[in-house]
Amino acid sequence: MSGGESVKVAVRVRPFNQREIDRNASCIIQMDGNSTSIRNPDTPNEEPKVFGFDYSYWSHDGYDDVDGVLTATVDKYATQRKVFEDLGQGVLDNAFQGYNCSLFAYGQTGSGKSFSMVGYGKNRGIVPITCDELFKSIERASGDTKYEVTFSMLEIYNEQVRDLLTKDNPKGGLQVRQNPKLQLFYVEKLKKVAVGSYKEIERRMEEGTANRTVASTQMNATSSRAHTVVTITFDQINKNEAGQETKKSSSINLVDLAGSERADSTGATGDRLKEGANINKSLSSLGNVISALADASSGKKKIVVPYRDSALTKLLMNALGGNSKTIMIAALSPADINYDETLGTLRYADRAKKIKNKAIVNENPLDKLIRELREENEKLRKQAEGNYTPASGMGGDDIEKMREEIRAQLLANQEQMNDMDWDARLAESRVEDEALKETSGTAISNEPYFVNLNEDPMLSGVIRLKIEKGKEMMIGRKDCDPKPDVILTGLSIQKQHASVKYDNDEIVLKPMSQGAKTKVNGTPLTGEQKLEHNDRVLFGSNHLYVFINPLKPELPEGTPKKVDWDFAQKELAEQSGFSTLQAGMSKDQQRAQEQVLELLPMVTEMNAVSEELNKYRSFELVLMSGVQQDEKDRTTKVMVKVKNLLNNNVWMWERGKFMNRRYMIQELYQQYLDGDERYKRTEDNDPFYDPPEDVIVGTANVFLQSLSYALDFEDKLAITDYKGQEEGLLDVCITPSGADGKPLDEDNFVEEPQELLNKPYHFKVHVRQCEIHNSVHIHGVYVKYKTTGDDESVSTKLIKASLSPTFDHSRVVSIPSITQEHLDFFENGSITFWVYACQTTNPNDPSAKKLTTKELRERDGQMTVDPMQRRRNPTVPRRGSISVSDGQMKAELNTLHKKYDRLEQKEKRIQEICREWEVKADDSKDFDGFMRAIKAVAFSSGNKFKSRVRLVGQMVSAGHNKPAPASKSKASGSKSPTPSKKSSVCSVM
Repeated sequence: MSGGESVKVAVRVRPFNQREIDRNASCIIQMDGNSTSIRNPDTPNEEPKVFGFDYSYWSHDGYDDVDGVLTATVDKYATQRKVFEDLGQGVLDNAFQGYNCSLFAYGQTGSGKSFSMVGYGKNRGIVPITCDELFKSIERASGDTKYEVTFSMLEIYNEQVRDLLTKDNPKGGLQVRQNPKLQLFYVEKLKKVAVGSYKEIERRMEEGTANRTVASTQMNATSSRAHTVVTITFDQINKNEAGQETKKSSSINLVDLAGSERADSTGATGDRLKEGANINKSLSSLGNVISALADASSGKKKIVVPYRDSALTKLLMNALGGNSKTIMIAALSPADINYDETLGTLRYADRAKKIKNKAIVNENPLDKLIRELREENEKLRKQAEGNYTPASGMGGDDIEKMREEIRAQLLANQEQMNDMDWDARLAESRVEDEALKETSGTAISNEPYFVNLNEDPMLSGVIRLKIEKGKEMMIGRKDCDPKPDVILTGLSIQKQHASVKYDNDEIVLKPMSQGAKTKVNGTPLTGEQKLEHNDRVLFGSNHLYVFINPLKPELPEGTPKKVDWDFAQKELAEQSGFSTLQAGMSKDQQRAQEQVLELLPMVTEMNAVSEELNKYRSFELVLMSGVQQDEKDRTTKVMVKVKNLLNNNVWMWERGKFMNRRYMIQELYQQYLDGDERYKRTEDNDPFYDPPEDVIVGTANVFLQSLSYALDFEDKLAITDYKGQEEGLLDVCITPSGADGKPLDEDNFVEEPQELLNKPYHFKVHVRQCEIHNSVHIHGVYVKYKTTGDDESVSTKLIKASLSPTFDHSRVVSIPSITQEHLDFFENGSITFWVYACQTTNPNDPSAKKLTTKELRERDGQMTVDPMQRRRNPTVPRRGSISVSDGQMKAELNTLHKKYDRLEQKEKRIQEICREWEVKADDSKDFDGFMRAIKAVAFSSGNKFKSRVRLVGQMVSAGHNKPAPASKSKASGSKSPTPSKKSSVCSVM
């Protein structure tokens, strides 16, 4: 492909969003001319990575909001118009010349792709400006050229193609077919409407956006995971010098790709069903296609480009590797917390710029096009009637599939011939357009209404539900009789769900069915409630609205002037027990909080699917502190606890695995809605199912300070779970020993840890037994731990059928030569013991099968309704809420309490020793022995205080019978001075 034209690549960085501002995020992106650099916030001394592109757009700062339009205040700032003039205008110019053009936006969710492509409010993006300028150019044109413009809009989600210009899509989506002659892919039965003005396109885009919004509230397609493709076919028909009509045709593809979160950052590694999910399949396929095309453009031979791997790459085949002038705009997040994803986007864009295409002008005589279509149709008709000679080796299924392709192509060609009468198509489209005019941009009068909120700002404010005065408006499903005034579909929506009554200038919302899930300002609705301006209302799992009351616009205390998706999600998180306060949070905690806000609505969604499909699974969001994790990465993790309601088995899914499974569960649920029998899965491919696996009951920590003084540790330690709750006790002893494991005697006690340096050291870890409080763990218990020098965890034997297992596990840890690093480990470190329990498939409660998933969740206390209606000031966390850092703090609190108790006991023992010292006669006081006794107590660990006191007693009494030994002080060899009667040592103690 050498000698072609390279794909043009631009990158654009957005401003900080509100969450990033709240967190005092730092900007990691810098731009200088066409180069873009990114610095790693974790290695500030490292040189930034630098990339060069055709365009680098700085839209991070240097602008003002002038009447809703973002206007540059510095030359560096790139406005929407600037981006269009560089990119969109080129698309337009190429289209008039007869070239196919493609422009696609790439980047992680929330990076600003949709702002560049579509824009918000008055800040129109490339797509609407291009469409507008197209018709302005047509109006300015002179001569006899006839212009024909058609418009289509589709969405690809979970490898299914949905036509966004119709409400009725077939089950499983539209089929992607391949034209056998041109070898290009197309979407069968995709609606293509003739348009005669920009306003008509604008209304069609509003129609498509509204259909996307409705689909997203049904849980089918979350906008961040769906690709949107707008295609404008632009034909120019005129007569050549011979008087023959010719048609110059250009296809303009404008593609807003789904969020590009890296697969490894979503972390589905290790999931048994990883390969079964389509999550990010199209984007990873697109990456493979771009890599293959880049290799081919650089001269490599025998490169196979995998276009067929996904629906997206099939449809972008021409744009990426064929007859098209192509532009890519990569959207960048500036925040340090998104470094990995932003670097991935830059590398993706860097590969894309290596691709070269060979675009040609698409111009042919019109009668030739018609003749060729008729000839091809005749040929296809004969093949469809049976005059088809299959290739050798083709089986019956292959032949039937080929015949189906032939019939589909025949229909597509016939449709294309019918489309030749463009004027008739335009007249037909304008009849539909008149109906769209009645609803498009309709301003609701000065009456109360609901307006939708969506994760995608483009889809927020699209749906408005007017509330009629003097009437009780019913909200429910379409299969309800009588038919509700407002029909909602999707998860957790009852036939008769709720009602809204507008009377006496008051709007009252009330539930209509027992168990109908509705929340107002994050709090479950249990009875009638008067709505106030800017109240947030969640119907079911996904229908989130803001109540607007222009008649009473006064805002209740704690309600912001503008309510967006992020605010509503924070409020729901607060009410679910998660604090969203920002002050004093580390980057690790900020990242965890970001994930809490991301995953909480998804967990709610999965519980609703589980109830509807009766899968006997419940999902709960948990924070797992570093100390609770049996792995190298000890950062706080947001995980999803999955519970089998029939036998109480639990699994801890990492974020990536949950995202992977959720995607598959959505696919399964869509099959269920479509009546597709494939939703009935065996355990092997059911995304709700996992075989039983061992679960962490909790952890216990041993502090090692005593080892610095060659003293042993012995105690029964509390086993605490991720919530900091005690699950049992673990009896552990850590003893300094010889290489053979025999304990050292008391004479080996050292006064200063430095005495151990450069000497061999051994200690014995003895895990004796434990007591488990919860009988569900009766199937087997074992303990794992890791200490200095261990690459892998060491495990005790498995003890079954006992809640008080005796392990009697011992192991000698040998250190050839003590270093300062070892002493620091003894002084500040600890050994974490992870207590594991085995799980089985056997049900604990046979009667549970008689109840539904919903009933079991209610019985389990997971759906308890809080009667306290905390309506206002949602930014103040409710009592008992859990902050992101609380999981780690609670898990460590019990251990610290135990440590405090031991210190308190030590203090009492030391005070007793001091009192005994004071009453002794001066000539019988052995100061050196006294200090050894004090240190023996001070640096001991565990509960061996009695043995320490006996040791002290022996030392003190020995002082009566033997002379004071020489001091071990290294500063001088002199003996310690005899203290006065009023020893200062005791007062210091």
